[in-house]
Amino acid sequence: MKSLIGKKQNMSQVFDEQGIVYPVTIVKVEPAEEALRRLADFAEGDAVTVSGTSKGRGFQGVVKRHGFHGGSRTHGQKHSEREPGAIGGGGGRAGGRVAKGIRMAGRQGNDRVTIKNLKVIKVDAEGGQIMISGAIPGRRGSKIEIKK
Repeated sequence: MKSLIGKKQNMSQVFDEQGIVYPVTIVKVEPAEEALRRLADFAEGDAVTVSGTSKGRGFQGVVKRHGFHGGSRTHGQKHSEREPGAIGGGGGRAGGRVAKGIRMAGRQGNDRVTIKNLKVIKVDAEGGQIMISGAIPGRRGSKIEIKK
């Protein structure tokens, strides 16, 4: 399997001959001779798998982390608008404890994320850049692994 490691640069857009616009992420490959030779293995239209580390967002509540709706703003609710509510730890199937896998507040992001079947839009071997359709995980400057 052919692979390549580069740095995420920024997002842009590319127009084709018919005038269709494609959002692309530009990945810069280090200028070592071996890496630039490997860049020639990738061609326009290839399907690639891209892996990277997602942006870390720190400790987040359940509304942002899992999309919970929170409590109502009325009916005697004072400060529980963004709280998770009941977590089902009663005498039922959980046996009075918090069951594994319950979605709660905690650290979000900073995980390895893999996206499959992205399309190579353009390869610039001289400039050491490859343009891949769509968004890629991570911040600008983060390491990205591209597999064919």
